[in-house]
Amino acid sequence: MTTASPSVLLGRPRRFELSPVARRRWQIFCAHRRGYYSLWIFTALFIASLGAELIANDRPILLYHQGSLHVPVFVTYTEQSLGGELPIAANFHDPHITELLEAGGGWAIWPPIRFSYRTIDYGIDQPVPAPPSARHWLGTDDAARDVLARLIYGFRLSVSFGIALTILASIIGISVGALQGYFGGMTDLLGQRVVEIWSGLPILFVLIILGSLVEPNFGWLLATLVLFSWMTLVGVVRAEFLRARNLDFVRAARALGVSDLTIMRRHVLPNAMVASLTFLPFILNGAITTLTALDFLGFGLPPGSPSLGEMLAQAKANLHAPWIGLSGFFTLALMLILLIFIGEAVRDALDPRRTVVGGGRG
Repeated sequence: MTTASPSVLLGRPRRFELSPVARRRWQIFCAHRRGYYSLWIFTALFIASLGAELIANDRPILLYHQGSLHVPVFVTYTEQSLGGELPIAANFHDPHITELLEAGGGWAIWPPIRFSYRTIDYGIDQPVPAPPSARHWLGTDDAARDVLARLIYGFRLSVSFGIALTILASIIGISVGALQGYFGGMTDLLGQRVVEIWSGLPILFVLIILGSLVEPNFGWLLATLVLFSWMTLVGVVRAEFLRARNLDFVRAARALGVSDLTIMRRHVLPNAMVASLTFLPFILNGAITTLTALDFLGFGLPPGSPSLGEMLAQAKANLHAPWIGLSGFFTLALMLILLIFIGEAVRDALDPRRTVVGGGRG
């Protein structure tokens, strides 16, 4: 007779523990020093960019005025609410607003960068694009907007767009590949012809044509790119399902009356996900590059969006302002290099031939 563990008898939840295979893969990933540190750096940068409004903003984070606290970074206040006359949004860079705050005995806590990605600095005392200075750490673009603020917001937008595109495209690609590989026959034959025709379309030209017909936005551009990005994982997943559909454990599950959907989801898909996860960092890399290329050509996000591609286009048009091009280039290069290193570490961790000792790389 077996006895239950004390944690079960006391009703306490069991501690989460990784399986031996998962623990081995994590150890190999950690031994890959470039990928391990790149993951932490990339995660820290992305988490910091999620709070971009607290880092770069033209509104104070906290404002004390006439005996009460305000949070302009989250709430829009009018000049009337601060003691002025006009019912318009308060411009905290306006000297008149500063006088109103000082008259009310107020004080403000500002972000480190007192400009948002769309803020035009009307108080700048030199021609734009202005070089780096104490007021603008990486200078301004040709519209007197702070380059560093646009980089922070652009990094967040690019990574968010890339993650959303990677997730949606992977779901579609894995589903199509699973259906083709598991059922085979005519389903696989017709599916392959559709994939071959669809992958043969000139994606960039189609996107340029669609972008000239419809005013693009974040959702429209994401949906359009998903339609042309789901083929990446189809071949990998299809091959894994073709290999596993006739294995003994799949036949045994069918003989026991298990439904095809359950077999695919519970027994075959985990094996296919090992190969799929290896491609995800590189798919994210390609998604960011595609968005940057479209913005550079003027067929991406709406004008004024914090886009790395639009910044590179400005650098091309303002060769006498090298700080714009260098800032955009190094930001994009750092982002893509980190993702490549992460992808290499994931690939080694999921390789069954790798060992913990042999998994490390400088």
